[in-house]
Formats: sequence, structure tokens, C-alpha cells
Amino acid sequence: MEPITGLTRGGIAWTPAFITTLNQGKCIGCGRCYKVCPRDVFELVERDELELEDDDSDDSYDDDDNTMVMNLKNVLDCIGCQACAKVCPKKCMSHAPQGLTA
Repeated sequence: MEPITGLTRGGIAWTPAFITTLNQGKCIGCGRCYKVCPRDVFELVERDELELEDDDSDDSYDDDDNTMVMNLKNVLDCIGCQACAKVCPKKCMSHAPQGLTA
């Protein structure tokens, strides 16, 4: 299946990469992705409600001070701009091109 492609206003080919995963174990709940997302893709949830394995080797924050973590609320609303990945200080998101589904 061919990935979705388009053209920029300048006529350059562009292939959007849509969010596929969000590593909540690495997320520090800063909300940068939520603020920059032009769609309703993310939400903050209580860290205590999730069973997370912290695979972040950098202990730059204390779990006791960080009670919130980002969650994928509506992944199908993603437009593939990757703005979230560009502002994430912990590089929690993965993106990939997608094909049209019937």
C-alpha cells in the first residue's frame, strides 16, 4: 500500500508521518505535545492510573513530583505534522507514514 503523500504550497512532495506510539514510561508530563498539537490527539492522565515501566535511564525527574503523563486520546485525529515529536524533550513518540484504508 502506497503511503499518503501531498504537495506543500511550494510544490515540494511531502509524506506525513502519523503518530504510532507514545512511550508513557519516558514521558515527563510536560504538556508540550498537547500545546503544539493542532488536533485533539493527546490528553494528560494520572500516572498512578497506569501500570508503567520506566525505561528512561536519565533520572532527571522524581516520580513523586510528576503525577501526570500524556496519553493518546484520539490517534485517528493525527494529521502527520510531527510537531509533537519536535517539541518533546524526552523523544517519547514514534511516527510512520500510513496508507489509505478502505
